[in-house]
Amino acid sequence: MEQRNGYVNETEVEYLVERIKQGDKEAFMKIVEGYQQKVFILAYSLVRGREDALDLVQETFMRLYEKIQTYRPGENFNAWLMQVARNLSIDFLRRQKSRKKDSLDALDLERMNLLSKDEDPARFNPGEMIHKAVTRLPEKQRLVFILHHFEDLKYEEIADRLKISVGTVKSLHFKAIRKLRKTLAPQLGGGLE
Repeated sequence: MEQRNGYVNETEVEYLVERIKQGDKEAFMKIVEGYQQKVFILAYSLVRGREDALDLVQETFMRLYEKIQTYRPGENFNAWLMQVARNLSIDFLRRQKSRKKDSLDALDLERMNLLSKDEDPARFNPGEMIHKAVTRLPEKQRLVFILHHFEDLKYEEIADRLKISVGTVKSLHFKAIRKLRKTLAPQLGGGLE
C-alpha cells in the first residue's frame, strides 16, 4: 500500500473502501492510519483541546465504519470523511455549550490557559505548532482555512456554504495564510505555501 506524507494514495482509497464494505478490518486500519492525522488536525482546530480532539478522531472512524455503505464510489473520500469529522466536532461544541452555561469566549479562554500550561519549550513538534497556529486564527479565517485545506472545498463552494461572496472567502483565506506565515516562519524556518 503506497502512502505519502501519512495519507493513503487517493487511487487506493476506492479499493480500500470496497474492502471495508465487505468487512475487511485490515483495509479499515489502513484508512485509519492514512487519515487519522488529518482528522485530528481538523478536530483540534475546531474544539481546541487535545483530549477532545483525540476522542473525536475515534468517534469519526467509528462513524466511518458504521456509515461506509453510504459512501458512493467516485465521491471525494477526503471531503466526505472531513465532513463527518467536522459535523461531529460541531455537535461536540454544541453539547459543551449547552452543558456549561458559560459563553464560548470563556470556554475558549479556559482551553487556551490549559494549552499554555502544557507547552514544553524544549519539545519541537512542527505539526503541533501548525495545529496551534490554526486554532488561534480569527473564527472566520480559521473556518475558511479549514474548509479549503481540510475539506478540499473550492472558494465558490465555501462562499455558498458560508453565504458570503467569493471575494470575501479569498480575502479571509489570504489573511489566514499571511497570519500563519507570520506566526510559523520564525519557528519553522520558512513559511506555508
